[in-house]
Amino acid sequence: MSRKARKNVGVIGLGIIGSRVAAGLRTAGYQVYVWNRSARPAPNFLGSPAEIAESSEIIQIFVADAQALFDVVEAMSEVLTPKHIIVCNATVGPEAVLEAAQLVEARGAQFLDAPFTGSKIAAEKRQLVYYVGGSEPAFQRVRPILELTSKSIIRMGEIGHAATIKVVTNMISAVTAQVLAEALSIVQKAGLEPELLAAAIEQNACRSGVIDLKLPKMLSGDYEPHFSLKHMFKDVQLGIHMANALDIEIPATTVTAGVMYGALNQGWGDLDFSVLFKNYTPTEVFEELPAAIQHALAGHAALEATPAEESADAVEPEPEAPTGYEPETESGDAAPEPAAVIPPPPIVPTLQPPTMLSEQAPVSNGASMREAVPTEEASRIIEAVLAHVTHQRGETGGVVYENRRPSPAVETTDFQSSQGAPEEKPAVAMVVEPSAAESSEPPKPADAATPDLAEQKADAKPVNFVRRWFVGRSQG
Repeated sequence: MSRKARKNVGVIGLGIIGSRVAAGLRTAGYQVYVWNRSARPAPNFLGSPAEIAESSEIIQIFVADAQALFDVVEAMSEVLTPKHIIVCNATVGPEAVLEAAQLVEARGAQFLDAPFTGSKIAAEKRQLVYYVGGSEPAFQRVRPILELTSKSIIRMGEIGHAATIKVVTNMISAVTAQVLAEALSIVQKAGLEPELLAAAIEQNACRSGVIDLKLPKMLSGDYEPHFSLKHMFKDVQLGIHMANALDIEIPATTVTAGVMYGALNQGWGDLDFSVLFKNYTPTEVFEELPAAIQHALAGHAALEATPAEESADAVEPEPEAPTGYEPETESGDAAPEPAAVIPPPPIVPTLQPPTMLSEQAPVSNGASMREAVPTEEASRIIEAVLAHVTHQRGETGGVVYENRRPSPAVETTDFQSSQGAPEEKPAVAMVVEPSAAESSEPPKPADAATPDLAEQKADAKPVNFVRRWFVGRSQG
C-alpha cells in the first residue's frame, strides 16, 4: 500500500508525552512518522520536520518552548499546503502560539492551539485532556486523532485562548506543590506521622489531583519525572509574564518561581516538580560525613602524638586534605570538584580524665543501660560533623539558617541578606559585652544577653522566602 493511502499522522517531539502519544496512535492503527531534535530509536523516525510534513497532513508538535516551536514551523514551512493542519500541543503561552499560527497560515495551512493536561501515566493510558482553540472545521478534522489519546477535549474558542488557560492551570499546580511541600515539612518537623496528613487531606476540601499525584512522590522521595521541574518553571515564568502585561500582582506564583529557581540551581531541573519537597529534606548534606569524621580522627591522632610537655596553646600543624573521596551528583556520576576540606575545630579541655562509658544504670522499665559520657574524641567528631553540615548548607544554599533572635550588633533582615554578595558570617553571631569598668552604659537586663550556643542552634530556622519577597516589594 502506498504511503498516501495510509492514515498518516506526524508527531514532532519525543519527550515524556510525545513519545507516548505516538505509541498510542500506532496502537490505534495510524502510520506515525516522528522526528525529534536528538535522534531516537523510534519507528518511522525521519530526518527533519520538512520530511514529516511531506509524509503527514496532520502534525502534532510536542516541544519544550517557544523557540523550539518556531524552529520546527520554519523548518517545515516550505512544504506546507492548505491540506496541512499543525496542532500545537506545546505549552508556550498565547503570544508564541499566535506568532506560530501566523507563520503557518501564511503558507495556506491551518493551525490549532491544543495544549494538554496530564502527565506520563495519563499519556500511557491515552487519557490526556486537550484544550483546543482554533477554527471549527480544522478541529473537526483533527478531533478523531485527538480522541485516540485523550479522555476529554475542551473547546476554548480562538487561537491563544487554550494557551492562556493551560498556563494559569499550571500556575495553580506549581503553587499547590510548593504549599504541599511546606505543609508536609511542618507535619514531619512537628513529630507527626506524614500518613496523618494524607488521611486528613483525603477528606478535606483542599484535596486535588495534584496532591493525589505529588504527595506519594514526596513521601517516598521518588522524583522520577512525570512533569519535570524545568518545564514547570518555564510555565510559571509564562504566567508571570502574562500577569505583568496585564498589570496584575501574583505574589504566590512569584514566590514559588523563586523557590523553583533555587531548586534548578541545585541541579534538580530534570526531576519531577514534586522535588520541591527536597528543599526540606537535605539528606545529601550528610553524604560527606565519613570523610569529615575521618579527618577529625586523623587530627586527634596527630594531637595525641605530640609531646606531653607541650601546652594547650601550642599551634597544631595544618592537616593534609583527605583524598580518595568525591561527592556524587544527582545522576550518580562523580562531580568534578573535590570534597571541601573542613579543618577540625579546637578541642575543649575537660576538667577530668574522660571515660567512655559509665557503670550500668537502671532505667524506668527495670532494664539497665550504659550511659555514654562524651570523650575528647567523641566531642571532636561531633564538632567536625556540625562544622561540615553548616559549611555544606551554606555552600548549597538549599537550607540557609539564620538566628531567630540576632543580637543588636548583627541584626539584619531577610531582604538585606539577599542583596548583592553579603559578607561571610559565622554560624552563630557572638557579641562580646564590655566590662563594667570599660563601659559607662548601664548593664543590660538578663533577657537581652546573647543566648548560649545550644539555644541559638535550636532557634535556627530556614530563610523565609515569602517574607523576603514582601519586604522587597515594600522597600522597592
